Amino acid sequence: LKSLEIEEKINKIRWLRRKNPAHFLLSTNDKTIKLWKVSERDRRAEGYNLKEESGQLRDCSSITSLRVPVLKPMELMVEASPRRIFANAHTYHINSISVNSDQETYLSADDLRINLWHLEITDQSFNIVDIKPTNMEELTEVITAAEFHPTQCNTFVYSSSKGTIRLCDMRASALCDQHCKLFEEPEDPTNKSFFSEIISSISDVKFSNNGRYMISRDYLSVKVWDLHMDTKPVESYQVHEYLRSKLCSLYENDC
Repeated sequence: LKSLEIEEKINKIRWLRRKNPAHFLLSTNDKTIKLWKVSERDRRAEGYNLKEESGQLRDCSSITSLRVPVLKPMELMVEASPRRIFANAHTYHINSISVNSDQETYLSADDLRINLWHLEITDQSFNIVDIKPTNMEELTEVITAAEFHPTQCNTFVYSSSKGTIRLCDMRASALCDQHCKLFEEPEDPTNKSFFSEIISSISDVKFSNNGRYMISRDYLSVKVWDLHMDTKPVESYQVHEYLRSKLCSLYENDC
């Protein structure tokens, strides 16, 4: 057994929809997901019966009258407190979290698995995708990002280091190893090079607000996909085309 130190960093933050004056957000480092409550206070109660202003309890025999505490304005204070901790569910480092449109569940993804959590339950999650091969030497790809559909609570996508995006429907089966759609752009043989596989790896994927399109980011470009067409993207933007001639030196110094 190897004991690994978890770095002090945050990989992803996701806000929950507001249902009271406080904000709630999910954050994750490599292994642990936390639900935070962020609230602000600009008033404080004064004039308690049983306590002094310092917080010390008063002698009950000295209390002769009933006071109604009043709210007095104070300097604005912002408080962040961890409400729940979701831990011990991932063997590999978590790269994504995504809150479902039902605002009750969320997913967390690492290199080989995606888990589904309920926001109220910290001690168990359901494994909905597992791409770990029986023999780890046969491993050809890893999960790089996962995202819930913005309106359909049963639909989510996950991208891979092979440049593919898989759309899954949780109504089809409990384990979504079989995808409903596979979004992949066929490779142009004229552009094929030693680095083709590395630069096609998708680093992030997001849905448009209406849920009809999604946008993916690989090493050199951004692509826009229509969910109704999985054969090729509807638009491609070459963001870092000037790096194409420098791929060799970028590869050598791990950039």
